[in-house]
Amino acid sequence: MNLNFKNRIALLTALAAAATIGLVFVVVYAVVWFTAYDHLDQDLLGEREDVLGSLHWGNDSIFIKSMTEWEEKEHQTAEANPTFLQVADRRGNVLFRSANLQKDTLRMDTSLSGDVFLNSRIGLQRIRQGQFPFKNNSGVVIGYLAVGVSREESAVVLLNLRNTLCIAFPALLLILFLATSLAASTGINPVKKLIRAASGIGENSLGSRLPLPGHKDEIFQLAATINELLQRVEGGIQREKQFTADASHELRTPLTAIRGTLEVLLRKQREPVQYEEKIRRVIGEVNKLHEMLEQLLQLARLESGHIPVNRASVALHAFFQHYAAEWQSRLEEKQMELQVKIPPATTVFTDAAMLSMVLDNLFGNAIKYGYSGGRIDCTWHAEDVSLTVSDNGPGIPEAQLPYLFDRFYRVDDSRNAAVPGSGLGLSIAKKIADILGIRLTVDSREGVGTTFTLRF
Repeated sequence: MNLNFKNRIALLTALAAAATIGLVFVVVYAVVWFTAYDHLDQDLLGEREDVLGSLHWGNDSIFIKSMTEWEEKEHQTAEANPTFLQVADRRGNVLFRSANLQKDTLRMDTSLSGDVFLNSRIGLQRIRQGQFPFKNNSGVVIGYLAVGVSREESAVVLLNLRNTLCIAFPALLLILFLATSLAASTGINPVKKLIRAASGIGENSLGSRLPLPGHKDEIFQLAATINELLQRVEGGIQREKQFTADASHELRTPLTAIRGTLEVLLRKQREPVQYEEKIRRVIGEVNKLHEMLEQLLQLARLESGHIPVNRASVALHAFFQHYAAEWQSRLEEKQMELQVKIPPATTVFTDAAMLSMVLDNLFGNAIKYGYSGGRIDCTWHAEDVSLTVSDNGPGIPEAQLPYLFDRFYRVDDSRNAAVPGSGLGLSIAKKIADILGIRLTVDSREGVGTTFTLRF
């Protein structure tokens, strides 16, 4: 059954109400039934007490002492509200019966030894009957008294009640279904508005947002959550567009240089030395392209989230001793000094290979932009479990610090051919640090230097 959301709510509500209303109707009917027949049973017990006053029984005999009770008018006729009396021996043979029974007899069940109340009939008349045993001094049943009263009024009341409940039950369910369907339709109107608004948002209108309902309920939270999602999607698309534009710009520069150099070589015949010089320049530009593509691939792998992380305990002092040896040639080339201030017992739990990639980018920037004869300090701070990499280079303007980890971002003064790079290194370092759970931050002052902090 393919129902829309509104009708599903109405149907489920109606089913729940059906169970509840049905249970209430059953309880009401049971209470009325018990009350009606309990009242009749009390009348039967009262009649029994009156009749017992007219009877006497011994070890195996039953005697009627007085006929007063048997001669009352209510026992002479079977018309309105009669009372029927009957006495039988232990085998069920009728000894005495009231005149209103005429040729009929009350039902007797000689297998029962206690007081019993049951529904029965005399001709076409419905009666409530009580059967009461006579027991001698030894507790042996020697006979039975049967008393019957009309239950026509009770039966009519119960029948009318049953018919009323049976008619009211489906009517109530239908009314409830229609009312719930109307209420659900009104309740989901804000959702329909959200659907219409969301269907109007396309690639060219990502800046649009869903209208927020006036009440801060679940629908408000849904709309707010979707708006936050749209904000993230818009930001992601904007970043992708910016990435494409930046990548195109960065790739165009070396390609333009390569093309220009080759066009110059084709204009006229040149000396072998000149060809070698131009070819070396082309190879340098190709190397830039290769490095940039490798970094782009590395960024794509990092952003895919499928990079395996092999964390282990890393002895940081020994790690830096080995690491410093790898950078020694570049440090000597710029006559820079590296000072490592890490206690020998210092350990961190991380992926050594990925940490090495982060430090490669940080040290590379420190050497690339640092002054010749400058210094790089690598210091461990046990109080906040952090590692700082500092240089005494030119520093970075404060206004540019928030964008330092963006892809292809380079400080304006560094965007020149004399300083190689693509602006991807710090972005890669930040991505790796995030994967490792390391907080990477930067602090810099122009003319003083720059400090990168890794908080483990």
